[in-house]
Amino acid sequence: MTNIQLYNTLHRRKEEFTPIDASNVRMYVCGPTVYDRAHLGNAKTPVVFDVLFRLLRHVYGADCVTYVSNITDVDDKILNKHKETGKSIREITEQTYQWYIDDMAKLNVLSPNHRPRATEYISEMIELVRLLLQNGHAYEASGHVLFDVDSMPGYGYLSGRSMKEMLAGARIEVADYKKNPADFILWKPSDADQPGWDSPWGYGRPGWHLECSAMSSKLLGNSFDIHGGGSDLIFPHHENECAQSMCAHPNDKFANYWVHGGMLMVDGVKMSKSLGNFYTIDQVLEKAPAEALRLLFLTTHYHQPFNFTFEGLNQAKSTLDKFYNALLKVKDIKVENSLADERVVSALADDLNTPLALTYLHEIVNNLNKADTTEQQTQYKSLLMGSANLLGILWQDPQTWFKGENAQDGSDIETKIAERAAAKKAKNYALADQIRNELKEQGILLEDTPQGTTWKRI
Repeated sequence: MTNIQLYNTLHRRKEEFTPIDASNVRMYVCGPTVYDRAHLGNAKTPVVFDVLFRLLRHVYGADCVTYVSNITDVDDKILNKHKETGKSIREITEQTYQWYIDDMAKLNVLSPNHRPRATEYISEMIELVRLLLQNGHAYEASGHVLFDVDSMPGYGYLSGRSMKEMLAGARIEVADYKKNPADFILWKPSDADQPGWDSPWGYGRPGWHLECSAMSSKLLGNSFDIHGGGSDLIFPHHENECAQSMCAHPNDKFANYWVHGGMLMVDGVKMSKSLGNFYTIDQVLEKAPAEALRLLFLTTHYHQPFNFTFEGLNQAKSTLDKFYNALLKVKDIKVENSLADERVVSALADDLNTPLALTYLHEIVNNLNKADTTEQQTQYKSLLMGSANLLGILWQDPQTWFKGENAQDGSDIETKIAERAAAKKAKNYALADQIRNELKEQGILLEDTPQGTTWKRI
């Protein structure tokens, strides 16, 4: 069996991955808060962990991996959007949830085994708060229930920071009812016009950190293998998840491996609305196919900062053009079983080294282009398709790729091709060339073959 190495934030080093139970490898990844269009950062994290999900399924078997990625559908950001737009909470969350699901489908992100919504697990959250109060790790104050960080000697367990370091620069809610400024909300009161649920502490709603602890515990157990997310979540979100989960269940370890993706930047600086470099997924997909965005994410190692540029997006599209062009040449060769190149598997098993895996993919494509026998073409096509599947790319038919979703309407193009054929038949070569050039300017390349004229997007 392939040995997987992962960088474990908990120990600040790359470690061999050993699951608790190889017949049920369990992974939890923090999903989005559904209050608006998903942005580039909301896309990068699911793509990274989709590759890890595919690798785990490849190594342990598709039926031996349980992947959970949540949806936060009760949060102050949603309340703020409600006040801003006048739309109902349900309308906001349902619409933005569907946008997110549609974006993930375009990016070829496999559906997790479970995509729980926070509002479906309120009873589990209430029970978790009850356990923390019972174990002496929480207290009630001014209608709130808060986690008492001083009650946990190991607080800072994940981030490896001292209390002073954690508080410096962190967005900590100041409140005079807190014993320690770092104490965080487990349960908060709701007004009559706000989402809320009856609880032993009154009508209210859960704190953000509480949600993930309750959902992961319910679906994966109190101890599971991998917890993932962006590096911006290490503190306070993941630190506080660790604290409340380990204090509620002191005999369990919560997550054994903490895997975090690097920060996303745009044109070399942090993405921000105030800087004018903030992009939603749908805005980017107006400029290029979703597969190009997925590939672009994979060109940088997940643990490193990722810099998005439209130039890089265009380069990723050009790379896919090269890959699909190789597949177009062998479209008539049938491959029954696609087998991933072991070098690609090894690269991904080495802490998801996608840049190295892509290097091998380029080599396979070059070999496919050079292959001059059907046997060789079948071999390299099989390796290419099997390896690409682990990365979640090259899932389209090559002819579909070149015609493209964003290309001019196909019937219009076929009409132009017919007009050009008629012009050539009438020996009006000037008009035929004019039609070819007009289509080329629109990104449509014509290719004359013995069977007729074909077209593709360039």
